[in-house]
Amino acid sequence: MGDVAAKIKVMPNGPEVDLDELQELLEDSLPQGAKIRGFERDDVAFGLVALLPTVIVPDDAGGTEAVEEAFSGVEGVESVSVENVGRL
Repeated sequence: MGDVAAKIKVMPNGPEVDLDELQELLEDSLPQGAKIRGFERDDVAFGLVALLPTVIVPDDAGGTEAVEEAFSGVEGVESVSVENVGRL
């Protein structure tokens, strides 16, 4: 089995959320076996910026559900959605 790469859109609660701190919290919340390969930032509107981490998970780990749940539980996160998924 290989690995799966998923780009996940993480929307903060508001523009006042410190994105660098949020990025660290997301990295710390990852379930076992998952890793982040990089972050992008996307200007949404009115000063709101979404984080777009690319997460690598093992193919047999049940997809991105555990990562989505972990990210949703991080303080400062409004919503989490998978933007793109592909095999490596």
